Amino acid sequence: MGSDSDLPIMKQAATILTELGIPFEITVVSAHRTPERMFDFAKAAAGRDIQVIIAGAGGAAHLPGMVASITPLPVIGVPIKSSNSIDGWDSILSILQMPNGIPVATVALNGAKNAGILAASIIGAADKNVQQKVVDYKNSLKDAVILKAKNVEEKY
Repeated sequence: MGSDSDLPIMKQAATILTELGIPFEITVVSAHRTPERMFDFAKAAAGRDIQVIIAGAGGAAHLPGMVASITPLPVIGVPIKSSNSIDGWDSILSILQMPNGIPVATVALNGAKNAGILAASIIGAADKNVQQKVVDYKNSLKDAVILKAKNVEEKY
């Protein structure tokens, strides 16, 4: 994440990855305040057996795109509505509007949980155990909706 102020949002990705049993690391890497740290992190990530990078940032939100420009790994950007944000639109557009050749998968504003699920799905494409955990998780969502529907139907 670009700042520790992003942690309340980015914890959502950590929580779902923990639930799915997927190891991860979490840190602060600012594209603007620590560009050398960002460069070193992105350049070394693939060699450290990282498979997907989730990068959350608010405001100008250059972190996901800059990381994607350096690493061969898939990058998922989480636009964060920060204190200096223009209602989150600046973050969304900064991450979404990447030039050809530098793709960044982008989730909804403050959508770190979906970023974690997407990261698990990407990893699951090559790891059947992780894929099954994603399938089980999605089935639990379906089961929860069916139960809620039943509860509503019984009341009315």
